[in-house]
Amino acid sequence: MNLAYLNTPEISFFSEANNQLSSMISHLGSESCKNKEHADIEKYIQLEGFELLRHLFQGYLLQLESQQTIKASVLNSQGKSLSNVKNKTSRQLATLFGEVTVSRVRYASPNEKSAFPLDKKLNLASRKFSDGIAQRVAIEASKNSFDDTVESINTTTGATIAKRQTLQLVQDIAQDFDHYYLQNRYVEPEKSQGLLVLSFDGKGIVMRSDSLRECTATAAKRSKKLNSRLSQGEKKDRKRMAQVATVYSALPNIRAPESIMNNEKNNVSKLPYSKRNKRVWASIENSAEFVIEDTFKEALQRDPEQKREWVVLIDGHPHQLKLIEKVMKSLGVKATIIMDFIHVLEYLWKAAWCFFEKGDPKVEKWIAFQSLKIPNGNCNQVAKGLRIKATKKKIKNRGAVDICAKCLLKNKSRFRYDEALKKGFPIASGVIEGACRHIINDRLDLTGSRWSLKGAEAVLRLRSLRSSGDFEEYWAYYKTQEKKRNHC
Repeated sequence: MNLAYLNTPEISFFSEANNQLSSMISHLGSESCKNKEHADIEKYIQLEGFELLRHLFQGYLLQLESQQTIKASVLNSQGKSLSNVKNKTSRQLATLFGEVTVSRVRYASPNEKSAFPLDKKLNLASRKFSDGIAQRVAIEASKNSFDDTVESINTTTGATIAKRQTLQLVQDIAQDFDHYYLQNRYVEPEKSQGLLVLSFDGKGIVMRSDSLRECTATAAKRSKKLNSRLSQGEKKDRKRMAQVATVYSALPNIRAPESIMNNEKNNVSKLPYSKRNKRVWASIENSAEFVIEDTFKEALQRDPEQKREWVVLIDGHPHQLKLIEKVMKSLGVKATIIMDFIHVLEYLWKAAWCFFEKGDPKVEKWIAFQSLKIPNGNCNQVAKGLRIKATKKKIKNRGAVDICAKCLLKNKSRFRYDEALKKGFPIASGVIEGACRHIINDRLDLTGSRWSLKGAEAVLRLRSLRSSGDFEEYWAYYKTQEKKRNHC
């Protein structure tokens, strides 16, 4: 291969890259490589290839260094003159290909922050790691444990990073999450005539003792009885609740009560439900009320005049319901609140086992018959029938029956599934249940995980961004904010 063109003065900065490439080509054509397996050659090219790429990056930085213009002084962001000039100050930058040196001119003045024009041009952060490493860490850490993230970076790139540095990077990258959505979502109303659906749920995350809420930490101290293992009921006192939320648009799906049941399996059928512009997110640092209010505010951004039908899907937790009603009142929002039909079925199944032996196939027909009454608007009839049946059969352990009947009567205004189905509303909260599993369980519920408040919040934000399909746009916004923080 003729590499003479690389020896021109304009690209002499890349002489090391030239030498590295020549060395690799020479080695690959040598006798020692002729009998090697492809895996050995592949590993050689990968490792030496990183070194080649590092030299190319370093050559580019040397070229920029030579093009710097040294001025007598520059003005900082406050308009003050920096006249103390020092040439060729250097810093290290860890990139995807390895570590390089950035040499640049520094402008300083007593009691003023130094300015580095080349740092500003390259948008270098104060941290050691490049944006390429930071982005890779954000993606890997949102999917896998921090240990796995460290291993992935250290084995598939030319960089080396430690676990603590990985956690710090993740927290740093996630810092603009709230501001990004406040500034960049739905400046104009959403162009849709369908339903606007909101849904909420809570999920516990095992935390370090110093990251528990005060009430939970107090309960954990009271429940501590044994030193060698957890006491009964102590596990729940090691968790902090994260609030999960989602908002999306959907076309109405009008159907009859009979159509939502799969009679063969006695479960809700999986009818297609078109969802658009779905955003899901979770927070453990902010209160449940804050997240709920934030969700309604995004919905108002999408439909400020409330011309569309708003539907709120919940699982029926009393405290969550009170918060939703409080926020709706404070914002002047009107919406139809529907309790998840799947949760109602669970209550009915628990009641059924008071009348049937475990494994009795007759229970399925009974469930199918009773469950069709509920979406037909007969909650009172089902509740009354359950209590009468339990009394006539003299069921002693009838707690599940009474709980189911009480639920049906107390929430019958939110069980108007017949009206909801006629309007094409969703009646199952599969979206928010899936969000809980994906955003929280699949990452933050790994075996042995114990989370700090800041670490858990950062990972939740990154997973939320990726689940909503907003990560790339957020990354561009984050880089813009970093430039303002560091160089303006």
